[in-house]
Amino acid sequence: MPDPIPGTLAWFEVATSDPDGAQKFYGSLFDWTFEADGPATAGGMDYRNIKASGADQPMGGIFGTRGQAPDHAVFYILVADVEATCADAVQLGGSVVSKHLDPGPGAPAFAYLRDPSGNQFGVFSPPAA
Repeated sequence: MPDPIPGTLAWFEVATSDPDGAQKFYGSLFDWTFEADGPATAGGMDYRNIKASGADQPMGGIFGTRGQAPDHAVFYILVADVEATCADAVQLGGSVVSKHLDPGPGAPAFAYLRDPSGNQFGVFSPPAA
């Protein structure tokens, strides 16, 4: 499968206070497999990458919130420049919930945005190689 290009749906995340339960549910329902994300785990997060059956690359993740955030699911769009996309979203009537332009080694720059109707979504740029 070719690498995603900017503007494409490229990741999703299930944030939950019960990551073991979510893993069991989605794994059983869709035959997905899970693996701890190395950089996130090293930083103290409970983040598990999700792979579809037979897939080479992860397509999403489960984020264990430890009750620090409401349970939710969010989709992410790949962009060339997170900061520029945030500025464009605001100009178009959306808003920036939060942005993380330097999240650490091996982690992508990302931001949470809201569209003019209040729907939350994420944007990200892959970490530099």
